[in-house]
Amino acid sequence: MRLGIDFGTTRIVLAAADRGNYPIVQFESPDGDVRDWFPPLVAARGNERRYGWQAWDLQADPEWTIVRSVKRILSHAGPQTELELGDTVTPLQTVLQELTTELRVQIQERSNAPGDLSKLEVHLGVPANANTNQRFLTAEAFRWGGFDVLGLLNEPSAAAIEYAHLNPVSDPTQERYVLVYDLGGGTFDVSLVRLLGSEQTVLSSEGISTLGGDDFDDLLAESSLEAAGVPEEEREEMSQTEWFRLREECRQKKEGVKPNSRRIIIDLAQVREGWDAVSVPVDDFYERSRPAVDETLHAVEDLLNRNGFQLDGSGTEDRRIETVYVAGGGSELPLVPRGLRESFGRRVRRSAHGRSSTAIGLAVQADAAKGYVLRDRFTRYFGVYREGDSGREITFDPLFWKEAALPASGEEPLRIQRSYQPVHNVGKFRYLECSHLTPEGQPAGDITLWDEIVFPFDPGLRGQNLGGAHIEWCDAARGQTIEETYTCDSSGKLAVRIGNLTAQYADDFRIGRWASSDNRLKPGRRGAARKGRSGRASKSARSAGKP
Repeated sequence: MRLGIDFGTTRIVLAAADRGNYPIVQFESPDGDVRDWFPPLVAARGNERRYGWQAWDLQADPEWTIVRSVKRILSHAGPQTELELGDTVTPLQTVLQELTTELRVQIQERSNAPGDLSKLEVHLGVPANANTNQRFLTAEAFRWGGFDVLGLLNEPSAAAIEYAHLNPVSDPTQERYVLVYDLGGGTFDVSLVRLLGSEQTVLSSEGISTLGGDDFDDLLAESSLEAAGVPEEEREEMSQTEWFRLREECRQKKEGVKPNSRRIIIDLAQVREGWDAVSVPVDDFYERSRPAVDETLHAVEDLLNRNGFQLDGSGTEDRRIETVYVAGGGSELPLVPRGLRESFGRRVRRSAHGRSSTAIGLAVQADAAKGYVLRDRFTRYFGVYREGDSGREITFDPLFWKEAALPASGEEPLRIQRSYQPVHNVGKFRYLECSHLTPEGQPAGDITLWDEIVFPFDPGLRGQNLGGAHIEWCDAARGQTIEETYTCDSSGKLAVRIGNLTAQYADDFRIGRWASSDNRLKPGRRGAARKGRSGRASKSARSAGKP
């Protein structure tokens, strides 16, 4: 059986590829209800852990620590990362493997997934703005859980496939442009996609990796505590479990907000015994939430201007947006489509399948018989800091440029090479990814620093532990030729091979946060583990990062 899996921040949604149909997979929860999603929850008590629906049933039990939004953790983590779950420390790899194993068991034993479920082949969605670590860990998590991973696809690209599948045109030569606005539980992405027959080409993508429906939950939680008069000191004393229950209560009430809603009733008795229900005016909640929505609209404006499209839809026929296709659970808040309609009017259209559009698009992509060809693009700049002017200055060498075309699935990966003759005994490579570059070519915006890679330029140092090696001028290295070969596959995963061509030795490296000393994350009481908000850089504040 082939499946499309949208590994969301608050929900995991699956669609099956079943003889040209793409039904949503439904699960039977322990209480007998049928749900079209699986909760990515972790519950911990000492050395005990529960996942999915079992964790869901424990959310009211104060003895258990509940962690939601696991997906948000991945952008800051690596294979060696450990999570503080209550009073215990658990390897992230263990948590991911147990979570995806539980999902696989639930698919096989308590779902309506059709066909032979002994082998599950899956296409996975990742945020368009996801960094290398998140892509690697997403794929590995499902492999650890017993799935056969066919590939990764950017979530807005998957939504575009679903749109094209449901809205075919009779003329295969007709060129159409669709803007996919994808506001999920933890991330925001927007992609401009050209549709032509069975081929979809992503022209450009923009995103904010730290903005999603979770943030609206947080804002509503803060508003409810203020309405209840809970002082800041008492909020700081709230347990992780209480914060989880508060955010779940706010999420459920937020999802019930309609365009004509005037007040939101938050039952704080669900959080702590003795607290009362409070009423939050919708207008007040919207006023707090509007800056976040405006951030997404600014990102849309940047993307369209960069590609010669007008925000109001004017322009020549061949440069006009046919549809603004809205996907992701976070976009269900009425404030979001209201803001979009102010810019795009009637062209704003939400998928008939709501939260399931990405999973359906992934299932279509997994179904090789449909013959869809997706051509995506690199969504971030990737490069390395280098020494210039004989070590007197530091420069940034962008190896893969944002919006460079990625290979289609099955094609050879992108390949970039650098060769040179070194002057030092050891090379220390400091890699990073970033969302923007300054006019001077320096990293800016959302910057992710990766582990340092150390390689011996001096053949005499080969095989030695170079972790604390001192870099110095070296005559033995001057006659060597060093070659770096970087590859990027269709899913955006990066690797490098560094070799000494003269002495004929080389090493292969995965690029990411594999052995960082900062390898322990504690899921915050007010949500999943986060290391600060680092969304879109403002036009006036895209300053250079420092090496």
